[in-house]
Amino acid sequence: MHLRTRLKHLALTGAALAVVTASLPGAAAADSGGRDRHPADRGLSAVIRYTEYGIPHIVAKDYANLGFGTGWAQAADQVCVLADGFLTVNGERSRYFGPDAAPDGSLSSATTNLSSDLYFRGVKDAGTVEDLLDTPAPAGPSRDLKELMRGWAAGYNAWLRKNRVTDPACADADWVRPVTALDVARRGFAVSVLGGQGRAVDGITAARPPASPPATTRTAADSGTVSDPDEAAEAARALFAPENATMGSNAVAFSGATTANGRGLLLGNPHYPWQGGRRFWQSQQTIPGELNVSGASLLGTAVVNIGFNDKVAWSHTVATGVPLNLHQLTLAPGDPASYLVDGKPERMTPRAVTVAVKDGAPVTRTQWWTRYGPVVGGLGAQLPLPWTAATAYALNDPNALNLRGSDTALGFGKARSTRDIADTLERTQGLPWVNTIAADSAGHSLFTQSQVLPRITDELAARCSTPLGRATYPASGVAVLDGSRSDCALGSDPDAVQPGVFGPARMPVLRDAPYVENSNDSAWLANADRPLTGYERVFGTVATPRSLRTRGGIEDVAAMADGGRLTVADLQRQQFANRAPAGDMAAADVAGACASALPEDPEVCRVIGAWDRTMDTGSRGALLFDRFWRRFTGTVKAADQWKVPFSAADPVRTPNTLNTGVPEFAKALAGAAAELRAAGIALDAPLGAHQFVVRNGERIPVSGGTESLGVWNKAEPVWNAAGGGYVEVAHGTSHVQAVGWDGSRCPVARTLLSYSQSSNPASPHYSDQTRLFAGERWVTSRFCEKDILRSPGLRVVVVRG
Repeated sequence: MHLRTRLKHLALTGAALAVVTASLPGAAAADSGGRDRHPADRGLSAVIRYTEYGIPHIVAKDYANLGFGTGWAQAADQVCVLADGFLTVNGERSRYFGPDAAPDGSLSSATTNLSSDLYFRGVKDAGTVEDLLDTPAPAGPSRDLKELMRGWAAGYNAWLRKNRVTDPACADADWVRPVTALDVARRGFAVSVLGGQGRAVDGITAARPPASPPATTRTAADSGTVSDPDEAAEAARALFAPENATMGSNAVAFSGATTANGRGLLLGNPHYPWQGGRRFWQSQQTIPGELNVSGASLLGTAVVNIGFNDKVAWSHTVATGVPLNLHQLTLAPGDPASYLVDGKPERMTPRAVTVAVKDGAPVTRTQWWTRYGPVVGGLGAQLPLPWTAATAYALNDPNALNLRGSDTALGFGKARSTRDIADTLERTQGLPWVNTIAADSAGHSLFTQSQVLPRITDELAARCSTPLGRATYPASGVAVLDGSRSDCALGSDPDAVQPGVFGPARMPVLRDAPYVENSNDSAWLANADRPLTGYERVFGTVATPRSLRTRGGIEDVAAMADGGRLTVADLQRQQFANRAPAGDMAAADVAGACASALPEDPEVCRVIGAWDRTMDTGSRGALLFDRFWRRFTGTVKAADQWKVPFSAADPVRTPNTLNTGVPEFAKALAGAAAELRAAGIALDAPLGAHQFVVRNGERIPVSGGTESLGVWNKAEPVWNAAGGGYVEVAHGTSHVQAVGWDGSRCPVARTLLSYSQSSNPASPHYSDQTRLFAGERWVTSRFCEKDILRSPGLRVVVVRG
């Protein structure tokens, strides 16, 4: 932007703010004033304009001040969730909540507070995040990002000093306390390693060397080999399978060739937890002349992670790339804390970590680190990796060197096109576990799986996999390499910003297709007519069966693209179509075979036959089919569920024709009916009567369906037979955005935050958007200044340090 244009923009924005602030009654414009100044935030300030549903539009003169306003506004809505997360990354959960309780799972897979604390305290003691902050960009974070984090911490602290916490989750709690920019960076680190070290926290903190037997007395049991590689391969596959994940997403971008005005369209539908620290939070961030972006942030981050501006919109979907690998270590004879590389012993590095414990003595444990990363005793309970006298396993997580994800988001916010989105990804290389789907006002579309992944080529895996790796890598993408050979090191790509990862040239990319879509399967069918191939197995599979959500999504968006003349309203209809692909594929087969399977229970057959095959709140029969489908797919092997097998030549329509001849079919039908009746639920009860959430005593019906049904509008509620059915969505549709452009300076955007902006039951924004979600209604985004200033009940808050 030219200097003259920028100064004019600054002047106009400043004048608009001055007029609005002056015109509001005293109670409407709140000024935090200059009281209680604190050195960390002295001189920092921002203007926050609140519009409908508590969405803040934050304006500041630079990144530190923008961070200040963002930290303040996030604290106002989510102080308890944020404070809980900062306890986590500082390794202090056991001190306040006891060692045996479980964290909320938002920042790692740790099953107990003690395990969580041992890991995060170890990160803190090692100075891991400090080292990353000291790394010069582009390998390390930019100066702008550091300023944002500094300001965010100051804004959060200023809110704490000047406000009383009313959320009962942490009111008067002594663990709600000020934070530093380093704490904010530590939280960013935790998000970065969620798919790597964060997935293996219990295994890292529990790994122990065995007693050292004499070398001459080793037995076969000391070999360290996993007893059944095939079982290990299936465990690894299940560990990384999208259907078992607590996060997922749909997103589709349409090019101008399919739209009514030749401009792009984007529908983003991330599926994230409805409670805890992985919630999204909405805002608009503006530095006049520098940045103007609207969208959703993961709590505790200072940037918009998924969003749009006046030229481009983007969303993310959880990718199939495996962001970790294992190295199988050959241990030195008689010393299980040393391992051999090219025949020479290397001593592991012990890290003693001490954690304070409530009502008990401090706990000290030792973690063991190698040139490859920490020794790990397993990846979850299903995939143990025994540390014996002969063998141990070390985990490599390249995202433990990556604090660049927020720089990627910051670059997206400033992008003017999908080309800029791609350039940002190439420059920052910061996304650890997601794909990117984008559209722009010029009519371009983009899909790219630009992840920070260990540089596991298929050639390297073929040459260096251990017997375990030869089973796990094809099945899951989890490579297990021979750590005793230096020629099995990961190597580097010349365009990579850090060693041991793939460079941008190796990433799957599809530009300007009529549509690009992803529903957490691999990149292969981002567009069914233009399949992507040629990438390494660690990125995902090619020519393999797709999930029902992928198949249903491709059917829907391909038909939309073929019909053309698309608008934002078409995106909104797609979001709440609530079509159940499993029902379209199988309900007729179920109804046809039902009478012979359950001759004594004709009501089951009648209800299944009459079901409209949607998961709308008024849909009758949806509950029965859902309970049946869970039982059927949970007891029948995937290969035996359908009569017509998968064909790579027809991947969207195969497999098909339900195999109703298996014995489990009748059992699943009878079991589903019995389950509902035992809970006092009529077989034809409307879905919304038993799939709901409760907010301040109000039952709010929730539409949508489960992963196994393939519903775009995903809802994974907790089944509570004693409580009358489903209640409380655990994860599913979260921040939705439908975005297009009409040639004006303002994007045409509709948004929806399913669980609302605040976790505080006392907040007016605790359930307001949840009611919108239940009614399938949307928020019209106020992006441009004129629209913000016209908001009914506009509230302006000037916050100062």
